[in-house]
Amino acid sequence: MGDPKFPRRSYDAPSHPWQGERIKAEHELVRNYGLKNKKEFWKAQTILRNLRGQSRDLQARLRTGERQAEIETEKILKKCARMGLLPMEGSTLDDVLALNEEKILNRRLQTMVVTKGLATTYKQARQMIVHGHIYLNERRVTIPGYIVKRNEESSIRYDPSSPFNDEMHPMRNQKNKATSTANVNPVKKKPDIDEDIDKEFEDVPETEE
Repeated sequence: MGDPKFPRRSYDAPSHPWQGERIKAEHELVRNYGLKNKKEFWKAQTILRNLRGQSRDLQARLRTGERQAEIETEKILKKCARMGLLPMEGSTLDDVLALNEEKILNRRLQTMVVTKGLATTYKQARQMIVHGHIYLNERRVTIPGYIVKRNEESSIRYDPSSPFNDEMHPMRNQKNKATSTANVNPVKKKPDIDEDIDKEFEDVPETEE
């Protein structure tokens, strides 16, 4: 069990620290999803690794006709459906094996806040969650990496006491302002080259022969 003050690590780090392709891929996902560091990505990898490991084990047990394996298969498919990783019906263990890290990252609260339009960037979403501006299931959640279940998606909203509830809040209107500015100041069409040449010749005085 261990000491409650020193909980065991909830993720598995890569076995080899220096692999160029892996490091590049990790950096890209950390940047794209606004993660704080690679630990948050490794946590998503660990969740996915556990699901895949259970699926491979169950596939081997199903070939022997084990009844308990059928019950556990149904449970793991329902679990993935509740997490929003798979559809509610018609999924198989092969679908679990086909999942990737981005499926897990898309279920993080930080990503869902951006998807629902409560924040304009991942950095802003993370700040709002940590500062207690986001409500989930009628309670304040301050963990950006919280995995949002399918039945919790509709409950994501601003904290009732948060200033973000004001529609005139400058951070809420930032995206709308950018859109309206683009409409008011459209990109001017560049004049044709022939028109520029004609204008140049109009300014040149005629010479007497």
